Amino acid sequence: MPLLEVHNVTKKFGSLMANHDVSFNIGEGEIVGLIGPNGAGKTTLFNCISGLYKVNEGKILFKGIDITRFPPYRVAKLGAVRTFQIVHPLKDMTVFDNVLIGTYLREPNSEKARQITEKCIEKSYLSEVKNKRAGDLTIGLKKRLELARALATGPKLLMLDESMAGLTSTEVKESVELVKNLRDTGITFLIVEHVMEAIMPIADKVVVLDGGVRIAEGKPEEIIKNEQVIEAYFGKKYSKKLQAAKEVEKSV
Repeated sequence: MPLLEVHNVTKKFGSLMANHDVSFNIGEGEIVGLIGPNGAGKTTLFNCISGLYKVNEGKILFKGIDITRFPPYRVAKLGAVRTFQIVHPLKDMTVFDNVLIGTYLREPNSEKARQITEKCIEKSYLSEVKNKRAGDLTIGLKKRLELARALATGPKLLMLDESMAGLTSTEVKESVELVKNLRDTGITFLIVEHVMEAIMPIADKVVVLDGGVRIAEGKPEEIIKNEQVIEAYFGKKYSKKLQAAKEVEKSV
């Protein structure tokens, strides 16, 4: 049984079709990339899965449980937790206390919660700044704090919404390594990302949206050769140039 099942999900905002008949599954322990051009409906789909939006049609199952109509706190309690594209830490609180808030979702005992928080901060490479005011962190550290707080809830599925956008190349490498390490602890990932050099090497599978519709799904090496995906990202002119280059290659 897949860990997450998205069945024919459609989400509308008036006459705007943000997601249309989207389906895919995620197996336990997988890293799945969700990619597509701006406005493709990626974050909308995240919002549907996490309970922020109610779908117009379709069904979402997590661990075999129908969560389609669950509010966000019930989805998170089950173990499907997400980060946000724009980070909003509690800026006047310390890094430690920001992460501690997430820990209380699964552990009511104060002492045990603090112990879990320490471990999550260590796993997220934030130990050196744990006593700093969250509002004083760089954007890279704020995004890592967002991940640490989600990690503190004890997720089975961690959904990252452009967690590497705006980071330096060094920070991207560190984030990729962090995701790989966390996957080895048993966490499954669904990642929205525009930094292709980050997501493609670590993804087991990639789902591509364009105009709210799933246009492709497969292994990274299949997706980067898919002409429909290339056209969605780079436009028809690029696709035609690629086809012309292929024809020349065949004739040589």
